[in-house]
Amino acid sequence: MPSTVPPVISFQDQHLPAEPYRPDAARIIDGDPVQRAANLFASPDGRFNCGVWTGAVGSWRVHFTETEFCHLLDGVVVLTADGGEARTFRAGDAFVVPAGFQGIWSVLEPAKKLYAVYE
Repeated sequence: MPSTVPPVISFQDQHLPAEPYRPDAARIIDGDPVQRAANLFASPDGRFNCGVWTGAVGSWRVHFTETEFCHLLDGVVVLTADGGEARTFRAGDAFVVPAGFQGIWSVLEPAKKLYAVYE
């Protein structure tokens, strides 16, 4: 009887390079925050996604409708909540950005992260 369970996905496998994109111009604060995201898995209902993201130096406004787990592999990023504190994360750090977070995402050094998003 054939299996209906999809295969396990390894983040170490070679993946096609993702197309570059930028935040909407009205949200960019400084720099040229070119980004790439290679989504490696999407649940059948589309509510859970995970993959690899890279970002160039720059800052932009964010408003998270989703909850995102991040494991920073390279670089330095700073998340500054509207009216709140700034948190700095470096390669090796892991953090969660909860749905509803609004503020500024800044990449101080070119960054790479593993992400898992739940919408």
